Amino acid sequence: MAEWIDVAPEEEVPPGAWRTVEIDGVLVAVFNIDGGYYAIEDICTHDGDTLTGGEREGCEIICPRHGARFDITSGEALTPPAYEDLPTYPVRSKGGMIQVYDEPD
Repeated sequence: MAEWIDVAPEEEVPPGAWRTVEIDGVLVAVFNIDGGYYAIEDICTHDGDTLTGGEREGCEIICPRHGARFDITSGEALTPPAYEDLPTYPVRSKGGMIQVYDEPD
């Protein structure tokens, strides 16, 4: 049954920060970009390694292994060597708690 999963209180994820949560064995990264929350699967679609170890530039995250870029807000793969988009997850803030839905969009 699908449900909302607590990630962290809002004050623990200020603009520019992120947190990860495991949902059914999948790592999901939740980002605060200019006060908006976005969630993507934290695994590069090119090589299967985590993305959150890479640099972030604006709304993009750069894979630390091969430099593929992804749009955090949409999951879109922006540059090779990644060609497949990332799954995204609905995010909300309820009662000061950031939550992510446990099924991708």
